[in-house]
Amino acid sequence: MLTKKGKYGLKALVHLSQLPAGQLAFVGDIATANKIPKKFLDAILGELRNAGFVQSRKGKDGGYRLAKPATEIKIGHVVRVLDGPLAPIPCASRTQYQPCDDCDEATCQIRHMMLEVRQAIAGVLDNRSLAQVRDAANDDILSDALHHA
Repeated sequence: MLTKKGKYGLKALVHLSQLPAGQLAFVGDIATANKIPKKFLDAILGELRNAGFVQSRKGKDGGYRLAKPATEIKIGHVVRVLDGPLAPIPCASRTQYQPCDDCDEATCQIRHMMLEVRQAIAGVLDNRSLAQVRDAANDDILSDALHHA
C-alpha cells in the first residue's frame, strides 16, 4: 500500500507541476492546499530534493520547484524513493530482492503470483509521468464539469 509519505510526496509534486515554469512554491502553501502536515512535508520535500526531483531556494523569495520537466519524472521512481520497493513481498522485488527462508522460490506459487502483481504495478507506475498524472486530474475535473452542466 502507498504510505501517507508516498501519497503526500506525489501530491506535492503534482502541485509543483501545475506552477508556471520557474515559479517557486512555499512549503506552507503546498501543505495547506493539499491538507498535508507542514512538518511532514518539509521532510518529504527534503527527500525529493536529495533524489533530484525538486530544487529549493532559501529566503523570502524561496520555495520549491521541480528540478526537471514533469514529463521526465516517472511515478514509479518517486514511489520507490519515498516508499521503497513496489513488490508486495521481498522475494518478488527487483530493487531490494530478499529470499524467503520458508519456501523454495522455484516452486512457490505465492512468489510467482506476487511477481505478476509487482509487474502489473511497475507497468503502470513506471510508464506514467508526473505530467500525465497532473493532466489526468484536470481531465477528471473537466469531464465532471461537463457531465453536471
